[in-house]
Amino acid sequence: MKKESCLETIKEAILAERNGADRIELCADLDNDGLTPTEELIVQVMEKVNIPIRVMIRPRPGDFIYSKEEIEQMKRSILFCKKIKVEGVVLGILKENKTVDVENTKKLADLSFPLKVTFHKAIDVTPNIYEAIESISNIKTISSVLTSGGKATAKDGSMVLQKLVNQFDSKLDIISAGKVNDSNIEKIHELIGGTWYHGRKIVPFV
Repeated sequence: MKKESCLETIKEAILAERNGADRIELCADLDNDGLTPTEELIVQVMEKVNIPIRVMIRPRPGDFIYSKEEIEQMKRSILFCKKIKVEGVVLGILKENKTVDVENTKKLADLSFPLKVTFHKAIDVTPNIYEAIESISNIKTISSVLTSGGKATAKDGSMVLQKLVNQFDSKLDIISAGKVNDSNIEKIHELIGGTWYHGRKIVPFV
């Protein structure tokens, strides 16, 4: 059982590593579900921690349907992350009908290589999560999917998450998310049986 700590400050990153996080997802503006952090913050966090860091690539809050200009902005953020050699990036693009935009997602994932790529919780608003993850699993440069099984929390989506882990384990890491914290992770792990869990309070920040 591994823990990915979602956070937005250097102090939180240091505490996350100290308190048992296996990996960091670094974001800005978590009140809006996470946006791309500043280049300065990414560098500072890399200097302070030794565990892997995955950087959120999301240019604005709201939906996950992006303009050409926004996709170019995402590309620039990815190239910076490659330049400084973070462990990975976290992204997701949908079409107007809320299915996965496979073409643009693949372009960004391929651009990211050899960095690890997580497709984030945009997956949870797709009309059929199984079909959506199946389409992502065919993109060889994506290694994981962050999801709450299409539900509000990992606990609510635990049956779906268990099925996703069983179905896609050989192709993708299913990272279970949604109100997973230090006090409930053991119980949620019993329900899902996955490897990776994600949350803002997945380790204590004290």
